Amino acid sequence: MYKRLWAEFLLLFLAVPLLVAVFLPPRRLFAALLVFSLVGLVLLARTPGFRWRELVSGGLPWRPVMLFALVTALASGAVIAVTRPDAAFLLPLERPLVFLMIVCLYPILSALPQELIFRPLFFRRYGRLLPDGRGALFLNAAAFSFAHLMYWSATVAAMTFAGGLFFAQAYLRHGFPLALLLHAVAGWIIFGFGLGIYFYSGNVVRPF
Repeated sequence: MYKRLWAEFLLLFLAVPLLVAVFLPPRRLFAALLVFSLVGLVLLARTPGFRWRELVSGGLPWRPVMLFALVTALASGAVIAVTRPDAAFLLPLERPLVFLMIVCLYPILSALPQELIFRPLFFRRYGRLLPDGRGALFLNAAAFSFAHLMYWSATVAAMTFAGGLFFAQAYLRHGFPLALLLHAVAGWIIFGFGLGIYFYSGNVVRPF
């Protein structure tokens, strides 16, 4: 049993992100996310003891959401000012309809599948493989960051690692709804401030 779980874990969270980053054409990244999500859903459904109602259980305390939004906004403002000031608030100002579409669709098409894979699946199916305490949080954040290797960006790696820590902690303390909400808020702020340029597959440049 442990061997099979380890094989799944290493395949999902190490081999697949590496192969996607190295070999998959950037224009197919969204399709890869879809396939990855479907596989994850099948594995989650087959996880002993997991019930789908877990995904709607838990609270939505407003203080962590407000604090997270403030921290994310400050960090996003600092990063865009230092790295790409020319892109600051690019979407809301120049392409507001595109930004509105992102606000509406990002939680469903991006945040939801990612959270299903990296929170319930990661902790419920592979929990017995994880280290105790904070080690599990940092391993989850590292796996979440590594899954974004396909963008080949140190900025993306740092942002997704930090976000992964917040999302994992929210999931373990309050349940799936809060983790999903925080991920959606992060996406809205990141794209609103202009950092979406780092998450656009058309801008991916491999270092080889």
